[in-house]
Amino acid sequence: MGAEPELVIVAPTRDLGNGFQVRRALPSPRRRMVGPFIFFDQMGPVMLRAGQGIDVRPHPHIGLATVTYLFEGEVLHRDSLGSVQRILPGEVNWMSAGRGIVHSERTPPEARAKGGSLFGIQLWVALPREHEESAPSFAHTGADALPAVEDRGIHMRVVLGSVHGKRSPVRVLSGMFYAAVSLQPGARFPLPSDQVERAAYVADGAVTVEGERFEAGALLVFRSGDEATVEAASPARLLVLGGEPADGPRHIFWNFVSSSRERIEAAKADWRAGRFEKVPGETDLIPLPGDPDPPPVHYP
Repeated sequence: MGAEPELVIVAPTRDLGNGFQVRRALPSPRRRMVGPFIFFDQMGPVMLRAGQGIDVRPHPHIGLATVTYLFEGEVLHRDSLGSVQRILPGEVNWMSAGRGIVHSERTPPEARAKGGSLFGIQLWVALPREHEESAPSFAHTGADALPAVEDRGIHMRVVLGSVHGKRSPVRVLSGMFYAAVSLQPGARFPLPSDQVERAAYVADGAVTVEGERFEAGALLVFRSGDEATVEAASPARLLVLGGEPADGPRHIFWNFVSSSRERIEAAKADWRAGRFEKVPGETDLIPLPGDPDPPPVHYP
């Protein structure tokens, strides 16, 4: 027999305007982390009209790694290391902030001109304490390099770590797993049983676990050691993730994650004072929450 979820978090929806919505599953008042994952945002799905796009202005991070994975659409990443990377469906960006990095995320000009769909996930991984102040870095991995399996109505692409014997080439700094799974109706996907903490997020469609139905936006968290299987009640997209718990509690404020409250206060002061490195070619920024917004810069 399988196991029911220990906890179900229904990610609330927030409208950012122009019909663009995000769902935030982590952190939640009911659960702050799953394995080392401390932040889970779903962007879209949304159909952007010609001339529309996303413009996430330059903003800072410390103490975490961002993991960006798309189902549909494209996003242009720029950061203070000088990285410029277009991310497409099935690819993954891993940006390790360490002691500090700044980046922007925008719809590329060509995609903005023609419009189209956008649907994806961004996670944050809390870096181990020994790496919280490491040098920032950026790595992009194409879809062809990520191992994929297709069998009996299941398509799985391993984004991070190892799942059911398939390992991602993305270099990580602690024990974790993350995979994107598409299921045809009736297909059954067992969560890895060798991981300490595990969850499955329903990004699209509906699934059942032990006969109980869960719709899109539900994060299903399972007990350690339980055998857990998710069955598709319709065509469904899942993100399965988890791993070893973080090596101690983490504090989170805005875009900063740290094992030290004092380090977060220092990062706030550094951003307010302009001491973070700049993103080449970008002149605007997102202010610290509560600070006045600078005049907008309009991009073609």
